[in-house]
Amino acid sequence: MKKPNISDVYWKAITECDSEYDDKFYYGVETTGIFCRPSCKSRKPNKENVRIFKNAYMALEEKFRPCKRCKPDGLRLPAEEWIEQIVHWIDQHYFESLTLQILAEVSHGSPYHLQRLFKRVKGITPSEYVQQIRMEKAIDLLETSGLSISDIGLAVGFSSTPYFITLFKKKLGYTPSGYRIAYRQNLKKELVNRDEHGKTNH
Repeated sequence: MKKPNISDVYWKAITECDSEYDDKFYYGVETTGIFCRPSCKSRKPNKENVRIFKNAYMALEEKFRPCKRCKPDGLRLPAEEWIEQIVHWIDQHYFESLTLQILAEVSHGSPYHLQRLFKRVKGITPSEYVQQIRMEKAIDLLETSGLSISDIGLAVGFSSTPYFITLFKKKLGYTPSGYRIAYRQNLKKELVNRDEHGKTNH
């Protein structure tokens, strides 16, 4: 279904954060699932990802959530839901350059507020969560692909291979290549044991 075009007047109000339009419409950003007042100071969205709503409740019905920064219609998103939205966004974008500032801009909150609430809800900081996801993805690639260590590091979001190797060893006790060797040896051992067990049962 083709989305309706956003009028130049509405788009100008969004890009200029024009508070004159705050009671006239709201806009939602499809990539974040958040909706805002036109005057919201958050990062300017890509026009093709924007949806226009006549009121806040139309946005809610379309499963958009109110921005924590501009609080459209005084609506507030519960902390747990807000953090889960951010977690979901990180899960989709873990391979990009992610700083606390970028996460705060994407999620329409302040870095301080995000850091504090994320730690309270998840028990770890946003950067620790990003590292955790990258490690899980790296482990999966070490086990299932033939990519080089540097290519795996880049694929999961580490621009520095030495940093990736150091962090991996600190978290898992192996270097990435050491982990891959150990994984393959264990897999081979399992297959041999299974094969021998199968023979003894015949």
